[in-house]
Amino acid sequence: MLDYGLTEEQLMIRELARKIALEKGVPVREKLDETGEFPWEIMKVFAESDLCGLYIDEKYGGTGMGELAFCLATEEISRICGGIGVTFAASALGASPIVLYGSEEQKKKYLPDIAAGKKLAAFGLTEANAGSDAAGMETTATKDGDHYILNGTKQWITNGGEADTYSVIAISDRKKGSRGATAFILEKGMPGFTFGKKENKMGIRCSATRELVFQGCKVPKENVIAKEGMGFIVAMKTLDMTRPGIGAQAVGIAQGALDEAIKYAKQRVQFGKPIITLQAIQHMLADMATQIEAARSLVYSVARAIDNGSKDFTKEAAMCKLFASDTAMRVTTDAVQILGGYGYMKEYPVEKMMRDAKITQIYEGTNQIQRNQIGLGLIKEAAKK
Repeated sequence: MLDYGLTEEQLMIRELARKIALEKGVPVREKLDETGEFPWEIMKVFAESDLCGLYIDEKYGGTGMGELAFCLATEEISRICGGIGVTFAASALGASPIVLYGSEEQKKKYLPDIAAGKKLAAFGLTEANAGSDAAGMETTATKDGDHYILNGTKQWITNGGEADTYSVIAISDRKKGSRGATAFILEKGMPGFTFGKKENKMGIRCSATRELVFQGCKVPKENVIAKEGMGFIVAMKTLDMTRPGIGAQAVGIAQGALDEAIKYAKQRVQFGKPIITLQAIQHMLADMATQIEAARSLVYSVARAIDNGSKDFTKEAAMCKLFASDTAMRVTTDAVQILGGYGYMKEYPVEKMMRDAKITQIYEGTNQIQRNQIGLGLIKEAAKK
């Protein structure tokens, strides 16, 4: 694999994440997929290895290595197991509103434990009637003296029920439309804040996905992120920041599938020779590898631009998520095809990788929404010429 101009520290992060994923993830990924058990033991190892705070400033207990380092770790973990990878990455999604817009007091209170891996975070935006149409959310936040009272539900929340810290978006003024949304920090255990059942998913099965339920949940005004009415901006800027991480997850899943396909093709003998010597198989593998490298280069370049202080990367973040996740779906499907009947069996990891890859085209904005974002970005750029 190319070093992509990575620093010595970044290369060390990549190797460390890869080592942990191989040693701790491979032996249990099949079991975790079958049982849906949450990967707490591996998350503890990530915490002990200082991987949980890569994107958090040193001032708040992180390592301050930035977006690219976070993407490198996410990719290597997801190369072994997409479920473990998204559990790791979703905590960053939940913490990002605080990183981007939290007050100094909020950052000092919540980020150190997240950076240390003592607590996980989660992000509450999606609802039953507000998925791609995030502005259509129905969860309300009513001002009541020094508190807000939250009522409603959030659906399909990654790390739901397992996380301790939640960044939640709710409508505080319906008349203002999207400008009437406000972001809040909630803590597990707050009165009126409960969880629905753990969803039984097609893929990423060890990742916890639950409904967040708010019934008269009383949240102190000090827990407002930024200020009242900025919730939609907080949400959209958070997704811009975290979509390269989904791209990295997708690249990792695709690379894992290619690894398995090559290994199998070298061992499988048909017509008197390994199938990797057949041109049809070589061409499939060549296309898979080329698509992965293109996706990886895009993810790394956007992550590096973010680390270098780029302020406007909505279009490019959407491109990351779109291209890498479409690549993961194509590559994992081809990997199953190369393994043939074996690829369809659960004892071989490529069928799991194919199931895991599908969600990367859906969450954090469907790929149809990513194309909308890219199109809007092109229109804005054209208007400036």
